[in-house]
Amino acid sequence: MDELDPAFEWKLRAAAIPAALVVALAFHAWPTGHFLQRTFLTMMVHELGHAVTGWWCGFAALPTLWRTAIPEARGVIVPLLVALGAAAIIYRGLKDERRWLAGAGAVLIALQLAGTFALSADQAHATIIFGGDGGAMVLGTLLMACFFVPRLRKGGLRWGLLAIGAAAFVDTFATWWTARTNRDVIPFGEIEGVGLSDPSKLTETYGWHTGQMIARYVTLGVACLVALAALWAWQTWRLRATTRPAPGP
Repeated sequence: MDELDPAFEWKLRAAAIPAALVVALAFHAWPTGHFLQRTFLTMMVHELGHAVTGWWCGFAALPTLWRTAIPEARGVIVPLLVALGAAAIIYRGLKDERRWLAGAGAVLIALQLAGTFALSADQAHATIIFGGDGGAMVLGTLLMACFFVPRLRKGGLRWGLLAIGAAAFVDTFATWWTARTNRDVIPFGEIEGVGLSDPSKLTETYGWHTGQMIARYVTLGVACLVALAALWAWQTWRLRATTRPAPGP
C-alpha cells in the first residue's frame, strides 16, 4: 500500500466526491454526455441493482446488458449463498473487532429475511423492478464511498469506482428529482427487445401510482445523499484532525 500523506489525502477527500458529482451532473445536462453516461456507466449499475435486489429477495437473477433475467419462483442456492456471505461479514467484523462491519452483516441478514419471507412473490418482483433505479442510487453511493477505503488507493482504482458511482447516482437521481415537477422525463413505454420499461411495469403491472413511485425514488435518493454526505464529512474531518499541530504547553 502506498504511504499516506494526511495533509494531501484529506484535501483529496474533501474535493473528490463533490467534484465527481458536479462533473456527473454536467454530463447529465449535456444530451450527448447523458447518452454516453447512461449507456456506458449507468446501465450496468442499473442492471446490477435489479440482480442484487433479486438475490436478497430469494431469486437467482442474472444481470446482462440492458436486461436482467429474473425467474418466476424463488430458489434455494442463491438465498443460501447470500446468507453465508452476510454471515462471513459478521464473523470477520467480530473477529477484527470492527463493530460497524458486523452491524453491516446483520443489516444484510435482516434485509434478506424481509425480502425472502415478508414479501409475496408478486411484491418481490415489484421490488426487483424498483431495484433497477433504486439499486443504481444505492450501489452508486457505495461505489463513491469506496473512495475512502485505504486498500483502493493504490493503482487509482478508487477513482474509477468514484466516476462510475457518481455517474450512476446522478443520472438516476436527477431524473426522478426532475419528475417531481415534470413527469415527461419518466421513461414510460416499451424498450425494443426488452418489453415495458421499469416505470411502465410498476404502474401498469403492479398498480403503483406515478406520484407514489416518484416519492419512493426521491426518498431513497435523498437518503443516499445524506448518508454519503455524513460519511464524507466524517472521513475528511477525521483525517484533517491528524494534520493539526498539537496544542502548546
